[in-house]
Amino acid sequence: MNLEDCAKYLRIPACGPQSLQPIILGMYFKHTDEGDPLKTIVMTGGTSGLGEVAARQIARNPDTRLVLGARRGRPSTIETLPLDLTRLASVREFAQGVMQELGDRLINGLVLNAGIQFPNIDQRTEDGFETTFAVNHLAHYLLLQLLLPRLDQGATVVITTSDTHDPKANPMGPKELDPELLAYPQARSRPTGFSTGFRAYAASKLCDLLMARGLATSDEAKAKRFTVVAYNPSLTVGTSLFRAWPLWARFAMGTVGLIRPITRLATVDQAGQNLADLALGRITPPAGRLYASLVNRRLTWPEPSELARQDDAMNGLWCDSARMVGLSRPA
Repeated sequence: MNLEDCAKYLRIPACGPQSLQPIILGMYFKHTDEGDPLKTIVMTGGTSGLGEVAARQIARNPDTRLVLGARRGRPSTIETLPLDLTRLASVREFAQGVMQELGDRLINGLVLNAGIQFPNIDQRTEDGFETTFAVNHLAHYLLLQLLLPRLDQGATVVITTSDTHDPKANPMGPKELDPELLAYPQARSRPTGFSTGFRAYAASKLCDLLMARGLATSDEAKAKRFTVVAYNPSLTVGTSLFRAWPLWARFAMGTVGLIRPITRLATVDQAGQNLADLALGRITPPAGRLYASLVNRRLTWPEPSELARQDDAMNGLWCDSARMVGLSRPA
């Protein structure tokens, strides 16, 4: 019986960060021996940019097994399973594949790093969702829920977010949250523009931060002593995130790259190294913090935006996301 069948059979609701579904379903799996030194980390977004740097750093550890999810396999010594975040069916297949590959072994680290940004909101997935929201948030929410029962005691979960979620740092950052509108934008008579696409990206990163908070405050995280981090690598020139931007925007980013030493923007290597250090537990958050922000090449732990700290927004998003990915009916 697979994870989804277990949930349906037991009729355990997935909605709400206080859900007991992962704890109960976790009873179906054996714990790894406490004396086993090998750690297992599952990661998305590890084939390019800062994610590729982080994946290489993680994989270099002799006591760590890294499993990557990626759409296209690349020549690599890193274990990779197929994953297309634009398809929820692929997310389920990847989760099932991870569980089959690991057998009884539990997961010590989950890194949800993959992300995409379009210059508009005109793209749709096969499931009917706006693609930025679907890839950056919904697919990762589903993957998190499916793999929660396999996270070991003291596991680390790192979710890549962005300071664009904060209106104080980004004038186009979201001041309110409507998951339904993000998933199904209103039809328009003509194509949308770059600013609309950027707002959608910022909103999706707010959702990722709220997802991290929802996990951190859940009974599961408290019972199993998870370390949860929402990581903002800040503006990092040289990643593949901007590949879909219009030519003028990519040119502007190239110009920023030329003056990077003056602006003290982080390099891809620096951003990737911090992600690896967080995933491996070399860097841990101070008490009461989960938002890690790379500022002037230094990792800081500020408060996220006001909206990101609102529990009603967090709980509402958690339940709406569960309903959208088919894990349960709305509470």
